[in-house]
Amino acid sequence: MRALTLVADRKLEVSELPDPPPPGADEVQVRVKAVALNHLDLWGYRGMAFAKRKYPLVVGAEAAGEIAAVGANVTGFKPGDPVVMYGALTCGTCKACREGRDNLCENVAGVMGFHVDGFARELLNLPARLVIPVPPGVSMRDAACAPIGFSTVEHMLFDNAKLAPGETILVHAGGSGIGTAAIKMAKAIGCTVITTVGDDEKAAKAKALGADHVINYRTDRFEGAVRKLTQKKGVDVVFEHVGAETFPGSLLCLKRGGRLVTCGATSGPTTTLNLMQLFQQQYRIIGSFGATMRNIRESLAKIANGITPVIDSAVPLADFEKGLERLASRQVFGKVVVTF
Repeated sequence: MRALTLVADRKLEVSELPDPPPPGADEVQVRVKAVALNHLDLWGYRGMAFAKRKYPLVVGAEAAGEIAAVGANVTGFKPGDPVVMYGALTCGTCKACREGRDNLCENVAGVMGFHVDGFARELLNLPARLVIPVPPGVSMRDAACAPIGFSTVEHMLFDNAKLAPGETILVHAGGSGIGTAAIKMAKAIGCTVITTVGDDEKAAKAKALGADHVINYRTDRFEGAVRKLTQKKGVDVVFEHVGAETFPGSLLCLKRGGRLVTCGATSGPTTTLNLMQLFQQQYRIIGSFGATMRNIRESLAKIANGITPVIDSAVPLADFEKGLERLASRQVFGKVVVTF
C-alpha cells in the first residue's frame, strides 16, 4: 500500500509499505480516502514533536475513509461504511476516558501522525472504539475535517466557552480552518461575529460566510476596532488560537466577566498577563485541547445539517508538501485536504 512517510525533519516520501494484517477481534480496518491538514502536521513536519519519535513516521492526524474489514467481535460496522477516526491512541480505561473526556486521557499512547504512525496511508487497523460513523450525504472531504478541525471548535465554543445565542464573539484568524468553522457555528446560533483577517480578499470571503464585522489586522488595530464596534463594552467571548501576537489585545476586547478560550499559539507560546486586569475584570481564560468523541459526532451531525467545512483546496497524496506550504503561507482560506 502507499503511505506518506516523514523520513527526516522536512523530508517526506511516498513509500510502498506492506498491507496491514486482518483486523484483530476488536478492530476495524479502514481504507483512507481523505486527510485534512492542520498546523499539527506543519509542526510535525518541521520536527516540533515535543517527544521522542522514530523515523520513518507515517504522517496525517485527521482523516476519513471507509471500513474495509471488521474483526470477529465488531458488530457496529460493516465493510463499505463511511467513517472518521479519533486522532489519538487513548487507553479507553482511565477515569477521563470512562467519563467521555477522551482528550484528557491519562495514558494516551500518542497523537496519530505526530508521535505515532498516522492516517496518510491506504489501509490501517484501529480499535473499533476509536472509529465514528459518518452520516449519510456527508462527503469524504467534509468528513475528514471533523475529527480535529470542526470538533476542536465545537469543544471550544460550546463545552468550554459556553457560547450562547445572541452573544458577541471575536474570532481570530477568520480565514483559518478553525476560524471559518467558528464563524459558521456561531452564526448558526444567532451570535454577532467579529473576525480578524490579514487581507481584503479574505475579508470579503469572511463576510460571505456570515461574519458581521471583519477587521483587517494589517491596517487596523483589532483592539480599538472591537471596542468601537461594541461601544466600548467588549465582546462576550474571544476565540483565540494565534498566541503571543494577539493574546494581550484579546483580553482588552473582553467585556467584564468575558471568556477567552484558546487552543493554539501559532505566533508563539509565551505572553505576559496583567493579573490586576484579570481579576478586576473577572475574565475567564480557558485552555482547550482537541476534542472528545462526542464532539466529533456533534460536528458530523452539524455538517450533515448544512454547516459544512470551508475547503480551501484539495491536493493528491504526492502533493502533501505543497498542501503544507499552502497552510504555512497564510494565504489559505479554510481547510486543505489531501485525497487518495
